[in-house]
Amino acid sequence: TILVSDWSSDVCSSDLALEHKPNFAEAWSTLGAARAALDETDKALACLNRAIALSPDDPEILKILGQVALQREAPDAALEFFDKALARQPRAITAQLGRAEALAALGRQAEALSASEDAVRLDPRYANAIAMRGSVLKQLGRMAEAESAFTQAAQLAPDVPAFHRALGETRRYGKDDPRLAPLEGLLAREDRLPTAQKVELHFALFKAYDDLARHQDAFAHLARGNALYRPTIPYDEAAVFAFFERLKDQFPAGRLATANATERPVFIVGMPRSGTSLVEQMLASHPQVFGAGERVWFGDLVGEILPDYPKAVSLDSAQVLGLRYSERLRALAPGAARITDKLPANFRHLGLIHQALPNARILHIQRDARDTCFSCYSKLFRSGLNFAYKLGELGRYYKAYEGLMTHWRAVLPADRLLEIRYETLVADFEHETRRIVEFCGLDWNAACLRFYENKRAVRTLSEFQVRRPLFSDSIGRWRSYQPWLWPLLDALS
Repeated sequence: TILVSDWSSDVCSSDLALEHKPNFAEAWSTLGAARAALDETDKALACLNRAIALSPDDPEILKILGQVALQREAPDAALEFFDKALARQPRAITAQLGRAEALAALGRQAEALSASEDAVRLDPRYANAIAMRGSVLKQLGRMAEAESAFTQAAQLAPDVPAFHRALGETRRYGKDDPRLAPLEGLLAREDRLPTAQKVELHFALFKAYDDLARHQDAFAHLARGNALYRPTIPYDEAAVFAFFERLKDQFPAGRLATANATERPVFIVGMPRSGTSLVEQMLASHPQVFGAGERVWFGDLVGEILPDYPKAVSLDSAQVLGLRYSERLRALAPGAARITDKLPANFRHLGLIHQALPNARILHIQRDARDTCFSCYSKLFRSGLNFAYKLGELGRYYKAYEGLMTHWRAVLPADRLLEIRYETLVADFEHETRRIVEFCGLDWNAACLRFYENKRAVRTLSEFQVRRPLFSDSIGRWRSYQPWLWPLLDALS
């Protein structure tokens, strides 16, 4: 991990080099990598495309292009770049790891596990390869093996907090837990760590102290981790709220829908950490349902087909959007009667979803706002949730989400949008599960009640929880941290 300031220096150095030698592929590549590290992916891609045009067979440039594609949540493109890099440099361990990550993102966990094991064989003492293998094992629900892999990675690279955090996520901390001492040792040497690893360390310590019910210590580390991370990511609150208001204006009641007749898609939406993974796991346990996980396809297609969205959407454009989306979804499981798309942020697109796919079912999961927001604040997400790292911003985002959902309730047909309360689902699981299955137009199947037996891969922060029978200990969890949550509570009130 390299500090942002180091990458800024690389930007300056590469700019200077290109002034003197504009066709210097390596300088364009370095500039692209630096832009990517600063989360400027559009600028990074422009630089890297220039680099690859100058040096089409350079495996280093191909690997960076793969990493940027992963950042942009385009795993198909990433896989292609990594495969090309490996064709030219078969023993490139970073390309093999990138390939494993891309395969996992595509839901091809068996292949991802094989790729990560290939990387381990290339260097059995390379901690990143071992940790990647652990991540895929965790997604497959093989927790004991995942814990073993993360333990090995942490032993090989004891000064990397990310490996200790991954290890801590495999099971709860107990009294005198040996995993805690290395974290506290790293804390004593925190000033030597890059910012990104400081963030990992503080989130890891929060998890440990939260499990041990040391709430004041836990929150101190959680607040520190969030405070370190927030300045490193972009978030324009005013632009987000303005976008939500434009959506309301562009999708009033009575908007014409296309003739797309498919009933296959089931969208599961809501705030992150609201119970969407539980609902998908339950539905995916039905023999006629395929759980596709979190797919960014609908939003990607909106960007391709409707560049001025959410300005007025023609019926023809909506028809094309619906057809292309349903073709992609169907390819995942041609024989499935229903396929779930569990991307919580699709709540933003419900008006367009109904216009493009009028027979799609939409499940909206709601959980206590305080529990939902605190759970968001307590997690270090892979990407996309840039509103979640400051309590006041998080609370205001929740209220804006709530306002948009109020609008969708008013304009969408009641037989296409089903509201589910997480707390009610936990309290009366069979009744609520039957209601969900019936709403999706399926016959009842008792396997839905045994969702925790489902061996499908899960690639969300709930990958551990959905392997357990139903539990209620997360309800009211925010109360343990109430004294420190006043910016959130003020924003929500």
